[in-house]
Amino acid sequence: MLTNYHTHTYRCGHAAAVPDEDYVRQALETGFQILGFSDHTPWPYRSGFLNPGVRMPLPELPEYLASIRSLREKYAGKIQILLGLECEYFPEYLDWLRGVRSELDYLILGNHFALTDEPGATAFSIASTPEAVEEYTEDTLAGMRTGLFSYLAHPELVLAQYPAFDAVTERCAVRLCREAKQLDLPLECNLYGMIKRENGVFSGLGYPCREFWQIAAAEGCRAVIGFDAHRPQQLAELTHYSAARSMLEELGIPIVEELSLV
Repeated sequence: MLTNYHTHTYRCGHAAAVPDEDYVRQALETGFQILGFSDHTPWPYRSGFLNPGVRMPLPELPEYLASIRSLREKYAGKIQILLGLECEYFPEYLDWLRGVRSELDYLILGNHFALTDEPGATAFSIASTPEAVEEYTEDTLAGMRTGLFSYLAHPELVLAQYPAFDAVTERCAVRLCREAKQLDLPLECNLYGMIKRENGVFSGLGYPCREFWQIAAAEGCRAVIGFDAHRPQQLAELTHYSAARSMLEELGIPIVEELSLV
């Protein structure tokens, strides 16, 4: 069964400037049974902050919801289309997120920033210190425990520029994986990370990180394979999908193909 719950749209400002329907058409051509849209969530910043190269502005959210719902109706019987958002753990806005959640099929936790992405915040994808790894772990654990999310996206995101799998990263990986097992929360093996590694984006370990997934296997975690598609063509690139699947199967990690939505 071919599924993907991690699909972005042009609204986030760093995905292809194409109609949402292009992703659906490519998914059908490739043979997907389920396609979930989970663009980067807007946040109702009290300061009025905007981050247009990272996430959609809040006024665009209703149109995003309407667009994906329209595609779901149009392609009913051909492919199951789900409506979601990818969110950080920003505790200041959790009440707002709980309200939005009722309009969605699911949320995924992709913890890119420390508590906010306003100026001065730690961006975990470019951080490279042990302190940042610890901060990422604490914040992500708190997000996992909210019960809002159907899975944790790119759980080893903070290793993108981190130089080595050392005692700090091992300890933090164990904590994340142990909590994921306790919560029965799947971890995402992120295919976009493979593309970024090939393109030289990572100066550190990057992701997927095999050492992390060895710990996930030892802790009894389950995995979701996420395309993290920022352009429709990614949904046709099954070489990375096959590589991720082979690694997970080799490690004995069960692969979740049809997600239990919370």
